[in-house]
Amino acid sequence: MRSGHIAQTRRMNQTMTAPDFDPALIARYDTAGPRYTSYPTAPQFHTGFDEAALRTAIRASNEEPIPRPLSLYVHVPFCMSPCFYCGCNRVITRDIGKADSYLERLYREIELLGSLFDRDRPVVQLHFGGGTPNFLDLPRMRELLKSLAQQFTFSHDKEREYGIEIDPRFADGDYVRGLAELGFNRISVGIQDFNPVVQKAVNRIQSVEQTREVLDAASASGFASASVDLIYGLPKQSMEGFDQTLTDVIALAPNRVAVYGYAHLPGLFKPQEQIRAEDLPDPASRLALFGQALERLCAAGYIYVGMDHFAKADDELVLAQRAGTLQRNFQGYSTHGECDIVGLGVSSIGRIGESYSQSARDLVSYYAALDTGRLPIARGLVLNDDDLLRRELIGELMCHGELDMLAFGARHQLAFADYFASELQRMDALAEDGLVTLDARMIRVTAKGRLLLRTVAMTFDAYLAKESSLLRFSRTI
Repeated sequence: MRSGHIAQTRRMNQTMTAPDFDPALIARYDTAGPRYTSYPTAPQFHTGFDEAALRTAIRASNEEPIPRPLSLYVHVPFCMSPCFYCGCNRVITRDIGKADSYLERLYREIELLGSLFDRDRPVVQLHFGGGTPNFLDLPRMRELLKSLAQQFTFSHDKEREYGIEIDPRFADGDYVRGLAELGFNRISVGIQDFNPVVQKAVNRIQSVEQTREVLDAASASGFASASVDLIYGLPKQSMEGFDQTLTDVIALAPNRVAVYGYAHLPGLFKPQEQIRAEDLPDPASRLALFGQALERLCAAGYIYVGMDHFAKADDELVLAQRAGTLQRNFQGYSTHGECDIVGLGVSSIGRIGESYSQSARDLVSYYAALDTGRLPIARGLVLNDDDLLRRELIGELMCHGELDMLAFGARHQLAFADYFASELQRMDALAEDGLVTLDARMIRVTAKGRLLLRTVAMTFDAYLAKESSLLRFSRTI
């Protein structure tokens, strides 16, 4: 009991302490790497994992002594207009009627998948992503929620998280109030940058007033949490302009703020060809923009949770991190990481037991599978014993910034120092640079290392050495 109390106190101190921003050190380690919303990461998924494999995984998960609760992810791929920085799977159209063909197939997928899960497994988490989920008007959204509730058992527990991503350019207060009536209680609002010069460069014109209307409506309608997304490293960004954006965001007072680094990969994402490379901040300026966000948000009372996430001190993510229960999944940091994740919609990713699966990434393939009564599984992966070990280990580092090697070894009946001998040798170099401290028992990420969690976690990634290129990943800062 005493050691558990000491560990929790240390975690509390860590979450309350802002990370040490060392630009020179960060620049040295700022390479491309995974975000570890899964391990193994998506590049390891393969076409050998098919519909039959998913059905087997679901059957096994139902038969566990205590089946896990469910988290549903629903992908809505449509957007009214293209944002040039975007690397998401989406379809650009202003014809809302085009959603109907998609919804027809989505309902089939919901019925096919829902029939495979035992009905006593509650849905404690629901997330609508995109694309732009609010492309769907309220009548269509209502029918979609009805279809989900018919096939899955929605939890009525007050701790449930039913969230949706919103583009404020295409939503108003009435729409948000309608979402609350449908049961949504979490909202995530895209901002990126309020500076009009930057907005023009990325083709996303959005006012502070539009954003405030959505957030105010969410607060008045009883939403338990509101988060906003910012991006640094965008074309035409400046310290002065981004500082004003941060001032505006702090005044909006969201519960959480995510500050993502823009990944310029025009070879992978065609819309990014509209962004001129010469308009992007140089590496030093890009890093300074993140440092500015870190300083302003921490000064405003936000706690740095990790990666690109900040939250108010009383937010569930901060409380979970202090309690040692924070987890990580495809939506990022989560208080419901123990769930099996059911992916619904084109390109969606699921995590069932010891497997990952992804649906077809294009509408033609997605429609073709469902039109013939098949689940649209395109690829996936069954984790082996080593994958499961490393998934747990990387999760501990990413969520809590420390690892008790002796306890981990005892839990899995292995000699940690022997099993991970080469990884610990590489970890010594990180210790010399002050990213971690090492002793016979513990790996602890330092204040300097907190901003380089991905770098620390990469040390234990068995697949990176086999990768011919890291270009498929974003930069760690």
